[in-house]
Amino acid sequence: MKIIFVCHGNICRSAMAEFIFRYLSDINGVSDRFEISSAGVSSEETGNDMYPPAKRMLREKGIPFSHHTAHRITDSEFSNNDLVIALDSSNMRNLQRRFGCDKKIEMLLERDVEDPWYTDDFLTAYNDIYRGCSLLLERLLSS
Repeated sequence: MKIIFVCHGNICRSAMAEFIFRYLSDINGVSDRFEISSAGVSSEETGNDMYPPAKRMLREKGIPFSHHTAHRITDSEFSNNDLVIALDSSNMRNLQRRFGCDKKIEMLLERDVEDPWYTDDFLTAYNDIYRGCSLLLERLLSS
């Protein structure tokens, strides 16, 4: 199954979700069942690495990560993924505007994961993303 996580710029939330979901699938012994990536709805951060405070939070929590290059989701990525996971309702609307109301577009949680770029609250974002990824993995493994 191919899953892409999408936020605004692809330097905080969606990148964190990519590495958290990979970690969770690794520790559950199911990483071979998933192909995980991330992107943004905007191109303003294209080429940038993950935002340093997001990296610090992953490091503090013991989540392995590698170099990341932000980019805007492409038509091909949308077509080639089974699930497109939006981190907030604004991202969801942008995805639906661009790709239509496709059933593969879902929210990570039933509410927005607040953008730590603006809130500077990387711990709350991490906790929300970890919870959402855990619930997503549990749902996918039970179906």
